[in-house]
Amino acid sequence: MTSTAGAAGVVGTAGAPGGTKADPDAVDERLRRWRLVLGGESADGTGCALGGRDAAMDQALTSLYEGGGGGKPRTGRDRSAGLGASAPSVARWLGDIRTYFPSSVVQVMQRDAIERLGLSALLLEPEMLEAVEADVHLVGTLLSLNKAMPETTKETARAVVRKVVEDLEKRLATRTRATLTGALDRSARVNRPRHHDIDWNRTIAANLKNYLPEYRTVVPERLIGYGRASQSVKKDVVLCIDQSGSMAASVVYASVFGAVLASMRSISTRLVVFDTAVVDLTDQLDDPVDVLFGTQLGGGTDINRALAYCQSQITRPAETVVVLISDLYEGGIRDEMLKRVAAMKASGVQFVTLLALSDEGAPAYDREHAAALAALGAPAFACTPDLFPEVMAAAIEKRLLPIPDSA
Repeated sequence: MTSTAGAAGVVGTAGAPGGTKADPDAVDERLRRWRLVLGGESADGTGCALGGRDAAMDQALTSLYEGGGGGKPRTGRDRSAGLGASAPSVARWLGDIRTYFPSSVVQVMQRDAIERLGLSALLLEPEMLEAVEADVHLVGTLLSLNKAMPETTKETARAVVRKVVEDLEKRLATRTRATLTGALDRSARVNRPRHHDIDWNRTIAANLKNYLPEYRTVVPERLIGYGRASQSVKKDVVLCIDQSGSMAASVVYASVFGAVLASMRSISTRLVVFDTAVVDLTDQLDDPVDVLFGTQLGGGTDINRALAYCQSQITRPAETVVVLISDLYEGGIRDEMLKRVAAMKASGVQFVTLLALSDEGAPAYDREHAAALAALGAPAFACTPDLFPEVMAAAIEKRLLPIPDSA
């Protein structure tokens, strides 16, 4: 029988069959959906037969979810009962699901296929890469296979990664630049501004006590404004990214954001990735694809060593924001890690800890280390790409971070 956990998410939810006074067409549609979810054996109880396009959709689902693996990878004969072991057959299946399902569903099925059927090795073949629906998770898988990738595949893999990166930049860059430019201007606020630099909203709010009812006006005793625009560097940002295997999506998003920040003249951006070793990829920030292929997903984690390097690069503590992106499973010296964070904060550094930078939901993380950081005034929380500009803006302005309620 079809795995209902996987297939239900692909086919969509629907009410249970039956019911009184129901629209016959709605009942038929519910039966059709349940038939696709349950797989068509006698136990499904729908009595619904599929034909044409629905039958082809059912076959695509059966190829992936047949066998009731419960989401666990299958091996040996079980695996051969699904998509088969050859790249051509998998490529044909990928073409089929792109025909029958929307892009968002195709991405779910691709991830399930890689996890359930052990297809990672087949992604090393160009014809497979040309057939897949590119997304952040696929990029993470390709990066984890980077060292094993033959030269004949690398060009195709870079094209896939570049497409995803360019799509992310289009979605995230404009809002990020606008949000951070405003934060930089506000962080340079002065109390004796020129007329065209006055922040009227804040000036009025600060002088409401001076409201004159007879004149229906506010007398501004204190003016609040922004510093004049300058081409000089106002803030230093250090992105310190854990490149262990569980952080793949975060690495992709952080690399894109790093490139966006590096394009802003008023921000000096440094990007550091680490596992048990530390690699500074700042000189590659003009091309996030180069950054991504400079990472090496997997391996251990030494946060203390990474923070030691970042700390050594700080020259203006009061104007520096350090963003640690990690699940905090530390393989190095825990107490030293915490001492470094405390020392940076004491020197004036704004320290932000993100357990994840992705849309994947609540991450797994070391709760003891997260609590220890929170006690130092550096709360750790997961952050979506859409929230990241607001988090950075708050850090730049030295105000409370917009921590999600679920954190």
